[in-house]
Amino acid sequence: QVQLVESGGGLVQAGGSLRLSCAASGRTFTYAMGWFRQAPGKEREFVAAISRSGGNTDYADSVKGRFTITRDNPKNTVYLQMNSLKPEDTAVYYCAAAFTYGSTWYIDAAKYDYWGQGTQVTVSS
Repeated sequence: QVQLVESGGGLVQAGGSLRLSCAASGRTFTYAMGWFRQAPGKEREFVAAISRSGGNTDYADSVKGRFTITRDNPKNTVYLQMNSLKPEDTAVYYCAAAFTYGSTWYIDAAKYDYWGQGTQVTVSS
């Protein structure tokens, strides 16, 4: 069982930065991790993912070059550094964990086994 708790959301002006954290209980080094987001009236969408070791990452095209996902396995924490934020980045951001073998990661939300409660990110224009 893994419990995930996100933090770091808030209100920021366009062009600003935020760093989200996802603190996990349990043996997270056995899980690939992902960040997803959901804006009002829209479906949840993939943002970024990272493999168990952190050696492989993937990003949605809309955030590529602006967001960076990293993980600190000894601290059981995953981060999402968000730079050059845009109003369209406004959403609730969710951290998720997927049990995997090897260096796999997923962009499909259905592959993830555990989810956090989400943290709100609001970007003003």
